[in-house]
Amino acid sequence: MVLFRQLPAHDATVFSPKLHDYAVVIPVLNEGERIRSQLRRLRGMAFAVDIVVADGNSTDGSTQPTFMQDVGVRALLVKTGPGRLSAQLRMGYAWCLDQGYEGIITVDGNGKDGVDAIPRFIELLQAGYDYVQGSRYIKGGSGVNTPLDRLIAGRILHAPLISLAAKRHFTDTTNGFRAYSAKALADDRVAAFRSVFDSYNLLFYLSVRLPRLGYRCIETPVSRVYPGGGVTPTKITGARGRLAMLRELLIAVLGGYNPRL
Repeated sequence: MVLFRQLPAHDATVFSPKLHDYAVVIPVLNEGERIRSQLRRLRGMAFAVDIVVADGNSTDGSTQPTFMQDVGVRALLVKTGPGRLSAQLRMGYAWCLDQGYEGIITVDGNGKDGVDAIPRFIELLQAGYDYVQGSRYIKGGSGVNTPLDRLIAGRILHAPLISLAAKRHFTDTTNGFRAYSAKALADDRVAAFRSVFDSYNLLFYLSVRLPRLGYRCIETPVSRVYPGGGVTPTKITGARGRLAMLRELLIAVLGGYNPRL
């Protein structure tokens, strides 16, 4: 049971009852046809998961409730309060815990990730792992058209710092394709539902905090394909955005987000 929660204001539209033990939470914000295509693919694959869309209040019509219901989404959560990705994840994770899911898989809604890997995440959660990190950089994984700045930052800065702080080797900690057990997310020593987790820092923090608390962690191979031309789908732009992420990373690895117990 989570004793302390700070959640953004949000609306929830539930289209169907809980059918499975695991949920896929997909954070989105104005992803247009990318999220629609991804949801169609997921429906066609018919995995043993329930789909929950955690919308940051899109204005492009891509998360219209009638479409969500048509493609088999179980619930559409729309954040109406402040915050960015981490606020959406707090909203989605808390809703799933309240629904009694045993584990939660997160995958971005911009169509870059190979969602065919979802069954592997489920298998590893069922095997007793509490944090499953998707990686492009281990055997079986692949990264296609990864922008050079992302490659350098992830491999030379982000993953080494997270690994050092977590005391556990990770190779792809900027990858949002990951999974958590309900037990880990509900642990008050983790305290994942605090409002300090507002931008991208929740993902960084969990990558450090869960291994340090002794939770079982593992990487699993995934693919991530960036478009070959045109604009890279991302919400992180400009020097200011990158510096803000670096600041959040440093706070996470230095233990600045750890709860006072």
